[in-house]
Amino acid sequence: MTVRSGPPPAGGWPPVPTPARQRRGVLGPVLGLMALAVCGLVAVGIIGTEIGPEAVLVGTLTALLPVGPVVAAFLWVDRWEPEPPRLLLIAFLWGAGFAALSSLIINSSAALVVDAALGHGPADVLGVAVIAPVVEEAMKGAFVVGLLVFRRQEFDGVVDGIVYAGLVGAGFAFTENILYLGRAFADAGFAGEAGGVATILFLRGVLSPFVHPLFTAMTGIGAGVAARSRSVGAGVAAVLTGYLVAVTLHALWNGSAGVFGGGVFLGVYGLVMVPLFIGMIAMVVWQRRREQRIVAAELPGFARAGWIAPSEMQLLATLAGRRGWRAAVRQRSGKAAERAVARYQAAVTELAFLRHRMHRGTAGPYGPHWHEELLAELMRARARAIGMPEALTAAWRRPPPPGWAPPPPGWRPPPR
Repeated sequence: MTVRSGPPPAGGWPPVPTPARQRRGVLGPVLGLMALAVCGLVAVGIIGTEIGPEAVLVGTLTALLPVGPVVAAFLWVDRWEPEPPRLLLIAFLWGAGFAALSSLIINSSAALVVDAALGHGPADVLGVAVIAPVVEEAMKGAFVVGLLVFRRQEFDGVVDGIVYAGLVGAGFAFTENILYLGRAFADAGFAGEAGGVATILFLRGVLSPFVHPLFTAMTGIGAGVAARSRSVGAGVAAVLTGYLVAVTLHALWNGSAGVFGGGVFLGVYGLVMVPLFIGMIAMVVWQRRREQRIVAAELPGFARAGWIAPSEMQLLATLAGRRGWRAAVRQRSGKAAERAVARYQAAVTELAFLRHRMHRGTAGPYGPHWHEELLAELMRARARAIGMPEALTAAWRRPPPPGWAPPPPGWRPPPR
């Protein structure tokens, strides 16, 4: 049971969990996943009416090839504070289902209107270079903004924004690749012609698999900046700026590929997209080092409070230390103990990030409530790990201080 101290924030505390609310908390995401899956099936069905079922099958199978490495790359980025797997899956399905279907419908409808008003030629140019970037980035970015607004406790900064936006973009690219690869198969077969499946797969799956994730990551970076901002106005401006950058890059890419021809496309690819991608990698590395510094700075306070053992601080402070700890536990006690330690490490990181946000004044009115929840989760995770043979003692390179004992499950610090 969560005991709340101090006056409630404006609007009151979040609802106390009850069995009925917990059932709704499970039912809601399940229904959401089903709805997103249906959107994806409808989008694929619409594509199938254009290119045929055989081409859709070929397009789907070949589109699977680049999506695995792209998703794996974003999960690698997300190692310090792994996001809930359910939310990561929803992010991918949002891009592959809702964003793809809604963009397909809106783009087609807008193209018909522009075609009737301006003629076929201008409609093609506006559709590729203006309408598609505006619509698609709005549909993809809506998930990131919704997460920032409704699940703020899951959004700690720029890395989270990049991860969620990247998975949305990967899902969108997967569905879009089904269309392009399937159309290539219907028009030219697997290989032997310039527009065959092999050519399109090389262009979209080898040279530019990160294009859609890169565009949407601009909105994700804006949302990450907003999550760390003390001002609502500054946060809104950061999100809008990220979205406008995403639209601009998307329009530049589409225009160079579909309007201006090969020479311009190669220039945009080599002079804009490749440096931008390298810059994104550099930003991720920098942000991950920042996250490491945040965790390391909070660990001494955790040890003084008795939430962790002092001998664990060194291992919890680096990814290498955490990996070595889990590897030692897996070797000595098995995978179940390793999973218990991994969950304990994740709980430490979650609480460290929240306390950092509370120190900066960016956690919002529910910060103390989230603190109690995360601290309780940390105690539960530690209790599970203690129950595993050598799960925690594998990290104790020196004995704990005399008289030290881990806090009992459910322990909370006294109110400040």
